[in-house]
Amino acid sequence: MATELKMPQMGYDMEEGTVVRWLKEEGATVEKNEAVAEIETDKAVVEFESESEGVLISIIAPEGTVVPVGETIAVIGNAGESAAQITVDTVDAIDEPEQPDEIAIPTPQESPTLEPEPAKTGTRIIATPIARRIADEMGISLSNVVGSGPGGRITKRDVETSESTQGVQTTEEPTPSEIHQTETEAETKTDSLPSMSSGDKVPLSRMRQQIARVTVRSKTEKPHFYVSAEIDMSKAMALRKQVNDQLADQGVRVTVNDLIIKASIEALKKYPKFNSYYEEDGIQKNEAINIAIAIAEEEGLIVPAILNCGDKSLRQISEMVKDLARRSSDGTLSPQEYTGGTFAISNLGMYDVSSFVAIIHPPQSAVLAVGTVSQKPVVKDGEITIGQVMTATLSADHRIVDGAEGAEFLIQIKGLLESPMGLIL
Repeated sequence: MATELKMPQMGYDMEEGTVVRWLKEEGATVEKNEAVAEIETDKAVVEFESESEGVLISIIAPEGTVVPVGETIAVIGNAGESAAQITVDTVDAIDEPEQPDEIAIPTPQESPTLEPEPAKTGTRIIATPIARRIADEMGISLSNVVGSGPGGRITKRDVETSESTQGVQTTEEPTPSEIHQTETEAETKTDSLPSMSSGDKVPLSRMRQQIARVTVRSKTEKPHFYVSAEIDMSKAMALRKQVNDQLADQGVRVTVNDLIIKASIEALKKYPKFNSYYEEDGIQKNEAINIAIAIAEEEGLIVPAILNCGDKSLRQISEMVKDLARRSSDGTLSPQEYTGGTFAISNLGMYDVSSFVAIIHPPQSAVLAVGTVSQKPVVKDGEITIGQVMTATLSADHRIVDGAEGAEFLIQIKGLLESPMGLIL
């Protein structure tokens, strides 16, 4: 019996997605949990995995088609099996190819300009949303840019380093890997805001619209409360330097954010309510610990997660974070990484921010916001000395935990970072 593959909901407030590229052709064999397509959401491009095995009988939504969540995009069945008559309510499409006889897809009323097409070849260009936006702003034809991402996808870095950008000044911004680091020696970078005249209105991007929906819903539905603590990071910074010096020849470089992630994991094991989410009939605890990490992109924030990291070593966590950052930039996140976070960490330390409060990313119930590590006077054994201090602020859902529990959880993280040997043993 044929199985319909439907547009998944890969985000708390996702309403539709774009089929960027099919990784399988009609007639190809598909294994269960094998990636068959790349889907662009409001915030990222992620791989879509089949929930069943068989043969890809029909591709219902061609590349470039925008499909509402829950609508059919393809049919998988047995070899020689025919797909049933299926009508898909697509929102829009680009360059509609000729459709199979048995499949009926409504003709879109208008076609959006999602990305420039090659001038001569007629082959659709594959590029990340960020790369397309930068190219559009700079007036760069993507047909002149060579993609270095999977399947030749054009990334942000490809656009910025292409010959087409020569003579065009670009604002230096932190890479996804840099946003994870709280480095006292890091160079402070400033975002460049678009030039605006009085009275101008800047249209909202799809990502910005989704950020608006999610944050308003989070602040409306979740009663946030906040607790803050100053953490003496002197021993953690010394430990980090020692680990990096000893493992430098192996290419290992642990960041401060890696230490914070590891401390948060250990605290979540002791206080699992912060790794839970609220339902009307009770508090549902997550089986796995998936730490979501806020990553700044050009158009806004994405919060992908390192999955099943509850039993990972500090070194493994460091490797997982770097891999996640790289694939966030390349647009190769899996749906689970994109939406499966159970607890989040937002780090603005590299911007020389001392402290801030973060909005909880639904359906999660807590987020830890950390600022920069800076030298401050601290009192030890009745004497004033210079220490390396970081301010951490926990935002939590008051429906699940109370202020006292939030304080205990945060102090647990503080204790682990101030006596960090337990993070590597």
